[in-house]
Amino acid sequence: KEVVSEESEEESNGVNLMEFSDEILLHILSYVPCTDLVLNVRRTCRKLATLCLDKSLTHTVLLQKDYKVNKDKVKQLMRDIGKEIYQLNMAGCYWLPSSTIDHVTRCKNLVKLNLSGCHVTSLRLSKMLSTLQHLRSLAIDVNPGFDASQLSSECKATLSRVSELKQTLYTPSYGVVPCCTSLEKLLLYFEILDRSREGFMLSGQLMVGESNVPHYQNLRIFYARLAPGYVNQEVVRLYLAVLSDRTPENLHAFLISAPGSFAETGATKNLLDSMARNVRLDALQLPKAWINGSGLLQHLKFNNPFYFSFSRCTLSGGHLIQRVINGGKDLKSLTSLNLSGCVHCLAPESLLRKAEDDIDSSILESLVVSCCNLRHLNLSAAHHHSSESIGNHLCQLLSRLKHLLSLALPVCSITDVAASVEKPPTTPNLVPQTFGRKVRIGIQTYPRNLGDQANQKIESSVFWALMGSLRFLETLEIIGSSFSSAMPRNEPAIRNSLPPCVRAQSVGDSEVAAISQLTYLQSLTLAQLPNILTGSGLINIGLQCQHLRTLSLANLGMMGKVVYMSALMDMLKHCKCLRDLRLEQPYFCAGAQFFQALSHCSSLQRLCIVSRSGTLQSDAVMSFMANCLEVIMCHMFMGESLTVCKNLQQSIVRSFQAERPALNVVIFPLLHEDLTEVIRDVPMRHLDEITLFKSRVAEEPPNLWW
Repeated sequence: KEVVSEESEEESNGVNLMEFSDEILLHILSYVPCTDLVLNVRRTCRKLATLCLDKSLTHTVLLQKDYKVNKDKVKQLMRDIGKEIYQLNMAGCYWLPSSTIDHVTRCKNLVKLNLSGCHVTSLRLSKMLSTLQHLRSLAIDVNPGFDASQLSSECKATLSRVSELKQTLYTPSYGVVPCCTSLEKLLLYFEILDRSREGFMLSGQLMVGESNVPHYQNLRIFYARLAPGYVNQEVVRLYLAVLSDRTPENLHAFLISAPGSFAETGATKNLLDSMARNVRLDALQLPKAWINGSGLLQHLKFNNPFYFSFSRCTLSGGHLIQRVINGGKDLKSLTSLNLSGCVHCLAPESLLRKAEDDIDSSILESLVVSCCNLRHLNLSAAHHHSSESIGNHLCQLLSRLKHLLSLALPVCSITDVAASVEKPPTTPNLVPQTFGRKVRIGIQTYPRNLGDQANQKIESSVFWALMGSLRFLETLEIIGSSFSSAMPRNEPAIRNSLPPCVRAQSVGDSEVAAISQLTYLQSLTLAQLPNILTGSGLINIGLQCQHLRTLSLANLGMMGKVVYMSALMDMLKHCKCLRDLRLEQPYFCAGAQFFQALSHCSSLQRLCIVSRSGTLQSDAVMSFMANCLEVIMCHMFMGESLTVCKNLQQSIVRSFQAERPALNVVIFPLLHEDLTEVIRDVPMRHLDEITLFKSRVAEEPPNLWW
């Protein structure tokens, strides 16, 4: 009755959406996908027909996560507004056939084009680029079979005017880099596997006809990200060889992200020496072997740095303050800092220090004072233990960074020192982290709202205070310092994990409840929190964090049982905006009750479950897929047999692929020997963003690409 009366009141008052000003309507329409605007909304009335073709809405077309778009829609879109499009982003549209790219030729005025993750052959690329004479920014993949000799002279003429290039390499090649003689920004992603599908070892030598030299004379930004493997290292050295001969005078960002060991050579040493003499940098990231034990940072000059990454380096806090932060001088320009795995970065020296020793709070304080405008900070994968000094806890110092938007911390860094000292490891409330006989916990009662949590006096904790001071935080990662995912990149699944840090043993439900203060939280990662007994804090997050879009939970509480399942199901009923969910937990039961709760997440698009000895109910999965119409990715790596997994995967594809063109389903036994072969076929967008576990805070400079 109330709803009816309100509607009647609106009708009597004459409220009509079309009576809003054009400016307000254009703002509203900017949230509607371009395909819907042009193909649907435009046809509703004359006013919307005009507004939907406004330049502010057609100038930039984003299709990269429009999972409902298909070849016919793209064709019609390009036919209707192709000449009005200046920026087109089709990144990650892996489901579109390669012939779809042919329709991009209608966009004669394109300035920026992103085709990363799309199927593009050399000939199609040549035909398309030959017509795009105004293009200045391009992103493409270079797959096996790419042949630069097939590029026409008109195509090369277009490439010669391109100033920004992002190139993802799946085969040893220069790609189109030698044709881009005006490059100012070069982003390279090396995804080359060491072995072919047939098991043959691959070589890092470039293919025949790939001897052209890249042109770096105008380069301002050089970025390279390497996937694991020696071939990727070999190929990136070929790209760097030209830089070592002559360093561009205008270079101001030099970033190389390389996992594992990437040894320094004579050529790279010459390059770094030349950089130290000739350029002033604003962004820096180097492989750990290039920094460890060298005086490089002492000689490099910085202008107004906005991004530093010293991930996995043995850089001590003393060197960090003296050589990077210039003895604590003003560094207000720095907005993003990655110290992930930098175990000694908050200690004065690293020679005689153990990784578990207390941090030097004066170093962190200097960092906080000097870099007061930090928006992204990553301190994960290290033991940052605070001392008992009052007011010098890591959480208390970080609370001064009022501009933080994303933060990654190790679990052991958020515990109250007094609590971790007073609470012995053998307390009955702690759940053993073994796979042996389990301790019966009994029926747990847990608070349903923040008021009950307050009665438990958890607001006095330093972590609760930190969460209260960072009200605008959008991304939070709390990851155990010894956590490693059961599903690494190019290796078999890990069967055993390391025990959590002793200081982390008291971190549990109350700390999770503190996170619910983050009203604007959009992405949350929790991994290896050993003292989770019921998961009660998850319910508070579901109720209070209504903007949550991405949730990743891994190894919470007792490893032999999913103790937080009930709370998780209650939480999911409130997550109406959740789009990505990743769960990694041994013995996880993906049954009817779980999927029924998950069905409340009406916006869910991607689901990934990784569970050693985990089980699933096929009927429940099928019912979930039928109810959640937005789901386009379902990855499950469980303990079920290969037959069960294959049958379920085939059933999902057969039932829903036609209605969901972007549907990607992988259901496979976690410990199967062919897991790595299955993973290599997963689209890079899903693999990089959700399937593989990693810390993503300050992983790259902000706004590196679109």
